[in-house]
Amino acid sequence: MYLKKIKPILDFIISFIGFVIVSPLLFIVTILLFLANQGKPFFFQKRPGLHGKPFYIIKFKTMNDKRDDEGNLMSDAERLTRIGSFVRKTSIDELPQLINVLKGDISLVGPRPLLMEYLPLYNTEQARRHEVKPGITGWAQVNGRNSISWEEKFRLDVEYVDNCSLLLDCKILWMTVKKVLVRDGISAEGVVTMDKFTGSTK
Repeated sequence: MYLKKIKPILDFIISFIGFVIVSPLLFIVTILLFLANQGKPFFFQKRPGLHGKPFYIIKFKTMNDKRDDEGNLMSDAERLTRIGSFVRKTSIDELPQLINVLKGDISLVGPRPLLMEYLPLYNTEQARRHEVKPGITGWAQVNGRNSISWEEKFRLDVEYVDNCSLLLDCKILWMTVKKVLVRDGISAEGVVTMDKFTGSTK
């Protein structure tokens, strides 16, 4: 009842109100990133949604497209712009995903939509994270985010699938606000972004 009927309605109402409230901020950040990223303020990428069905996620583009002499993209740390670093640390880069919520691609709360290339790498239990819509924030994000292992992150995702409720979603949203304010768990130690998932060893 909650997942199929109540949650989609709440997602739309809350995300619409949220989008209206943050629209002035979105406008300013869009202009700044437009200037910093050679006219490309947004990042679009195909991600797996409910049951692995692909959709295009919308985020602010925090890294430029600089390449080395051989034409390969430079490291994340080298491509992360100054404004991009601020946008990422404050989690402002996630705000355009409110459009994805309004479109019904994702929910406000759910397992984070990762890369399409990860789909064949999940074991049977980890793949259960796709039994619900992905979200802007989730149980794994408020319990470590990028500072925990992939295995622990997927365990928390499946735990959310098994215990999804209005109360849990409210708890996650409240914990997300607190996490953002203290900038906790933004990235794994020593790296700008989380290392890629290459499959579990156990």
